[in-house]
Amino acid sequence: MNGYALWAIYTFELARMRRTLLQSVVSPVISTSLYFVVFGAAIGSRMAEIDGIGFAAFIIPGLIMLLLLNESISNASFGIYMPRFTGTIYEVLSAPVSPAEIVIGYVGAAATKSVLLGLLVLLTARLFVDYQVQHPFWMLGFLLLTAVTFSLFGFIIGIWADGFEKLQIIPLMIVTPLTFLGGSFYSISMLPPFWQNISLFNPVVYLISGFRWSFYGVADVHIAVSVGMTLVFLALCLTMVWWIFRTGYRIKP
Repeated sequence: MNGYALWAIYTFELARMRRTLLQSVVSPVISTSLYFVVFGAAIGSRMAEIDGIGFAAFIIPGLIMLLLLNESISNASFGIYMPRFTGTIYEVLSAPVSPAEIVIGYVGAAATKSVLLGLLVLLTARLFVDYQVQHPFWMLGFLLLTAVTFSLFGFIIGIWADGFEKLQIIPLMIVTPLTFLGGSFYSISMLPPFWQNISLFNPVVYLISGFRWSFYGVADVHIAVSVGMTLVFLALCLTMVWWIFRTGYRIKP
């Protein structure tokens, strides 16, 4: 294990967050805070409780998960796409650095930034909404597991994309709609039986359900199922990353 090379990639990617603090930190925190203001203070007081939880508090896990998915994918995809775009990826590949160290460096930095943003938004939510975290260990575990999984997914997107516009296609056209339809603002138990069954094909349902359970002890699906589905997606992403380096797909001329 080349620790110096891994640390160099990791710290270089984290430094990009410090250089673009307004865009990387302030902007997503303010955007998410607007949801708390609009849906929490303005609308939440007029909404009925869901599973015994006030609406403003109920949506907190879903909003954090929405932020976490988008930021993980965005940070990881942009982080690996830029070296491909500028050609510096070939310097990394020719250095005495293994594929595992490259992935850990880029994905680890993206996941770190996403987890820090998620925790920052969680603290910011306290200014607008009163909430509790019944299982803090599980909450941190879900944050970390989701950030790593979707940072790997973003890494794959960054390898696949051959233009800046393709970096946004999957997050905007697929991930964000699935998050909104995955129980961010409602419980899928409120849906008719047919649509409840359809919702179970949405992988984001399991992420939001498990994360909400760590807060309030209520979930749309069993916590073990949520963890299992997340691990399955993680395994799929790891397999795809292994295949990319095995074949040199879009990273070798």
